[in-house]
Amino acid sequence: MGLGKTFVGSEKLWELNTPFNLVICQKSKIQDWIDHFNEYYSDDYQVIRYSKQPIQTIPEDSILVVNYETAWRRPELLKLRNFTLMLDESSKIKNERSNQSKFILKLKPDNVILLSGTPTGGKYEELWSQLHLLGWNIKKKVFLNQYTIQEWDEIMGHFKIVGYQHTDRLIKKLHQHGAVFMKSNEVFDLPKQNEIYIKCKTTTDYKTFARDHYAIKNDKEIVGDTAATAKLYLRQFAGVWNKHKLDQVEDLISSTNDRLIIFYNFKAEYEELLKICQKLNKPVSTMNGSLKDMDNYENKSNSVSLIQYQAGAMGLNLQKANKIIYFTLTDKSELFEQSKKRIHRIGQDKPCFYYYLLTDGSVEWRMLEVLKMRKDYTDKLFEKENNL
Repeated sequence: MGLGKTFVGSEKLWELNTPFNLVICQKSKIQDWIDHFNEYYSDDYQVIRYSKQPIQTIPEDSILVVNYETAWRRPELLKLRNFTLMLDESSKIKNERSNQSKFILKLKPDNVILLSGTPTGGKYEELWSQLHLLGWNIKKKVFLNQYTIQEWDEIMGHFKIVGYQHTDRLIKKLHQHGAVFMKSNEVFDLPKQNEIYIKCKTTTDYKTFARDHYAIKNDKEIVGDTAATAKLYLRQFAGVWNKHKLDQVEDLISSTNDRLIIFYNFKAEYEELLKICQKLNKPVSTMNGSLKDMDNYENKSNSVSLIQYQAGAMGLNLQKANKIIYFTLTDKSELFEQSKKRIHRIGQDKPCFYYYLLTDGSVEWRMLEVLKMRKDYTDKLFEKENNL
C-alpha cells in the first residue's frame, strides 16, 4: 500500500496497448482514475466514465472507468473483446460467490492487471478468485486442499481453515502468474510511523454489561444474547457510550491545528464526533455511506476528517495529514491495514502518528492485538474468549 499502484498499473496498461481498456475500481476512486488518465495519457486515450447510460459504440483507444457495484449491472461488457482489464483493489472480488465477482470472472480480457495493497486480508483462501482471473485454472477445492490446513468443526458441521501449508510453493505459483510483491520500506524511504496508546477510563456501564450481558442505557434495555450482539454492545460501551473517551478525543482535537483524520465505525460515533468538532469550531470533512465531502480536508489546514472504515479505509489519498486518531477499531484486518496507509504513502514528508483511544480493561485491547496479527476479530473468536 502507498507504493503508487495507480502509476504502475496505468503504465502497464499503456504498454500492453490494446484497443480497449476497462478499469474497475471503488466508487470513490472513479474521478481519481479519470483525472489521472486525462493528465498523463490524454494524447493516447479517450477516457469514458461508464456509469448510468450504456454506450452503444465504444471507440478504439479508449478507457472505460466503472465502479464494482455498477459493472456487474452492465451485461454489455461481457461482449467486450481485445481489451485489458484492470482492477483497483482487486481484493473486492475475493468472495467468488458475490454478483460482482461472478460477473468479472466471466469477462474475456486479453490482459489482466490486479492492484491491491491487501489482496488476502491475511487469508490465503481469498486469493483463489484473483488467481483464477490471472489464468491459474486450479479448482477451488484443490487449491484449499493444497495450501490450507483444515479441521472438522463439530458444531458447524463442516471443515474450517485453521492454518496454511506449502506457502513457498504458493508464492512461486503467484510469481509464475505475474504477481509482484513490494513493501513500502523496500521501495521508498517513507517517514517513520509512531503509535501512541491513550488509555481511557472505563465506565460502570461497561463493567455491568461485560459481567451480565445486560444493562440499561438511556432508558433502553441492552441485551447481548448472542456473541454478535454482545461484541457489538461492548464496543459501543467502550466507544461512543464512554464519556471518558469522548473527553479524550476532544482534548486531542483541541490540542493541535494540524489536519486530523479520525476513523470510526457507527453512525452514533459520527454524530458525537461532529458535535465535538462543531463545539471547537473545526472545519469538518466527512466520508461515510451517506455523505462524501472532503473539501475542508483539501482546503483547510486545521480540518478534521471523519472517516467511516467501510467508506474510506481503502482508496483515499490523505497524505496532506500525518495524524490519525482511532476513535474505535474496526474488527476487519484488511480495513485496519488499509486505514494506516491513507497517510503513510508517496508524498508524505512528515512522521506519521497513530493515536489509539482504548478503554481500559475493555475488548478493544484484545481487538488491537488480533488486528496486529493481521487477523479479523470474529464473533467466534469473541465467543471463545468470553466463554459465551
